[in-house]
Amino acid sequence: MLDRLTHRGPDGQGVRTFDHAWLGHRLLAIVDFDAGLQPLSDPDGTRLLVGDGEVYNYRRLRRELERRGHVFRTRTDHESVFHLLEADGLDALSRLWGWFAFVGATADGGFFAARDTIGISPLYWTGPGDTVVFGSELKAFDPDRRPDVEPFPPGHVWTPDEGLREFRSLPEVEPVIAAAASEPEAEPSDDVLAMIRERLIAAVERLMETDVPVGSLLSGGLDSSIVTAIAARHMHRQGRQLPTFAVGLVDSDDLRKARQVAAELGTDHHERVYTDDELIDWVPEVIRVIESFDPQLVHSSVPNLLVSKMAARSVKVVLIGEGADELFAGYDYYSKIKDEKDLHEELLETIRGLHVGGLQRVDRVAGATGLEARTPFLDLDVVELGLSLPAQWKLSHGGRMEKWLLRKAFTGWLPERVLWRPKAQFGEGTGARDALGEYYASTVSPEEFEAQRGVIDPPLRSPEELAYYRLFERELTGIDPRNLVGRFAEW
Repeated sequence: MLDRLTHRGPDGQGVRTFDHAWLGHRLLAIVDFDAGLQPLSDPDGTRLLVGDGEVYNYRRLRRELERRGHVFRTRTDHESVFHLLEADGLDALSRLWGWFAFVGATADGGFFAARDTIGISPLYWTGPGDTVVFGSELKAFDPDRRPDVEPFPPGHVWTPDEGLREFRSLPEVEPVIAAAASEPEAEPSDDVLAMIRERLIAAVERLMETDVPVGSLLSGGLDSSIVTAIAARHMHRQGRQLPTFAVGLVDSDDLRKARQVAAELGTDHHERVYTDDELIDWVPEVIRVIESFDPQLVHSSVPNLLVSKMAARSVKVVLIGEGADELFAGYDYYSKIKDEKDLHEELLETIRGLHVGGLQRVDRVAGATGLEARTPFLDLDVVELGLSLPAQWKLSHGGRMEKWLLRKAFTGWLPERVLWRPKAQFGEGTGARDALGEYYASTVSPEEFEAQRGVIDPPLRSPEELAYYRLFERELTGIDPRNLVGRFAEW
């Protein structure tokens, strides 16, 4: 299993065993290169921990633990987690702020597994039984175990003795900022806009704290442009230039838009131009990488993989705009929702499903290219604020453009033509959707589609999706996709 995940950690590997547990880890070195190898262990070798992801409040936890007498041997964030769990047990998982998957074991037979609240870090398992197996990707599992693999639920911890329990859920909030409660056309106050801006700025700057070069994937759309604008200002204050990376067909919208934004922000801009034939040829590899056959995910993942391969030649961490559409109602189908309560519930449901949808693409593409992708919009501070805002501020009505609340919050940070540009899906703006849709739909006849669309439930929705499903079955033999592959409602 560890050999199948070499791509996720090209900087080394570690393995430790107890009589009841085997722990393996592949290292992608981001902080403290020399001392970052895992499993982490106490001096006596009686406690072990392996982890994936980043814990952003680790410095504060470390200072607290050092005052309590704990001695640290590395500068890594995961060592703070190791000492915290040693001191306060699994209840302390609720104090971790960031994205993570952890598995730990003790020599006396103890064991646990845990995953962050949103499910940004991947974790799969075969479910409780005599032997329980965990892994970061579906392809890690042996073929005979694949039919039983399930996503490990976000925000939960599991032990053999207590089973699954939730340690932190998404905030079950009714929107609480009441300034807009009565008037449908009421505008948010300047204080509300400032709060949105400040939370996101803090998240971006926190995610840029690393020992390795950081860049930004820039599509020229609103979300990636806002993240890039914040990051570029932060680096300019340090006398440095932010690397940005864009991808598309020659003269595609995304390339043109990204070029405009990069010029405005003064970034060190790089482009990857591809052809229709390249897009088509990369699809089997992309489906193997992302472990999905959803057409919308495939459309965005092919250009995402190509731009990530380019970015990985010069940086190890990339900032991306994932999560803004789910917090601020950016997708087209949200515009059909007219009731604010219904919209709030739909946004919550979408965020809960991110770990088998958009975040799967983010993680797998980064993991396949030796990158770490960071998502400021999914910082828990930003998520909690976003969910507390009145959903009526996110409704598209009365001429209001989608995500108008986010656009207003960042007035002055981007040119007006960028700030108020209508949304285009990443696969659409890069030219991937049309090129891939036309070709792969042509590989399935109408008769084949009608005969085979019912192989899964709900049924496949188009000849193109059936073509991708066939590739999925070939690349991931034995995987039951029903609970593992999120499928967008509209694409």
